[in-house]
Amino acid sequence: MSDAVTAPSPSELTTDLFQSVAGPWLMLSRLPKFGIRRRQAALSAMADLTAVLGASVATLKAIGLTMETIEPVQAWQRQDRNHPLVRQVLQTWETCRAQGIWLLTPGDDDYPDPLRHIHDAPMVLYCLGDRQLLTRDQIGIVGSRNATRAGLDHARNFAAALAREGFLVTSGLALGIDGAAHAGALDAGHDTLAVIGSGFDQLYPSQHRKLADRIIHQGLLMSEYPPGTRARSAHFPQRNRIISGMSRGILVVEAGLKSGSLITARLALEQGREVFAIPGSVHSPVARGCHHLIKQGARLVETVDDVLEELGAWWSPPVASQATSAEASPAANLEPREIAVLEALGYDPQSTDQLCSETGLPADQLMQSLLLLELQGLVSSVPGGFQRIA
Repeated sequence: MSDAVTAPSPSELTTDLFQSVAGPWLMLSRLPKFGIRRRQAALSAMADLTAVLGASVATLKAIGLTMETIEPVQAWQRQDRNHPLVRQVLQTWETCRAQGIWLLTPGDDDYPDPLRHIHDAPMVLYCLGDRQLLTRDQIGIVGSRNATRAGLDHARNFAAALAREGFLVTSGLALGIDGAAHAGALDAGHDTLAVIGSGFDQLYPSQHRKLADRIIHQGLLMSEYPPGTRARSAHFPQRNRIISGMSRGILVVEAGLKSGSLITARLALEQGREVFAIPGSVHSPVARGCHHLIKQGARLVETVDDVLEELGAWWSPPVASQATSAEASPAANLEPREIAVLEALGYDPQSTDQLCSETGLPADQLMQSLLLLELQGLVSSVPGGFQRIA
């Protein structure tokens, strides 16, 4: 387990935005009318994208930029702190410094190399947690938000086993499979990385706030979106390209035919990553996406060894040691009865009748344990019963 002590970013060695490594990238990420097509045009004419901020008006026009883009570039060159866009960038910079958020940009040496080479690589990533994890080999685990109990168990177990083999488990902090994968790695005493589709202060889903806090202290939380940004549906496909871009392979646990996980798998294939899928019942709608992927050439996975065999050509175990699960598990300080209830709970609602049946506890003892777990922020009362949230 990492203890969340991070080395300073090169961009944090100065308090001045204009003298920092991250400053130019932060400005570039906010420029209007500066999408991927124009960025590629700029790169074809310049050695480095940040050269845009030092170029003349004639050069900027020659690469196809309009005055809507050029005018804030000129304000940056003047270091005009009163210009509306420069002021917004300065405000984001100060907010990040005040909240301990560090910025990762292509100008940093530890920007993940696999991510650097994808189409539309992010210019700025906002991060909380252990920076040293960026050097680790990652594997993405994704799947349905409406996962079955078996799917949630698969996600937890595969995450724990892959983490024990030295992989950094990466996912999107969504309900269902994502959350179960993160929790599986954490409960086994290992780090995990979550990429979200909002600013850190607008965390989505809100039910995973406790899980996000655990990740910040035992892993890395990452977003392409600055503080204050609310989650939007368009953000999640963008987030998915980062998950697949940083990972050596993507494991899809459960997915419907229209699942966002299939977008992640498609992006992974486009990026040259391995794609793995766990088969399920032919009658299950959340297995159809996995079956579709297998038909398209994804590796059918029954055990962790199937993943290791496919990735063994490039993977080598890290030298860093892992902490024991007792240090990380939310069950570490619970009584045996509460541990049994927590282990029986999934990330989808379960009725008290189901829980009584699974735990063998009388209803009164079950309710006492659920109340204790709820007070500790580990479970939540929801329509239909109770569900685990950490």
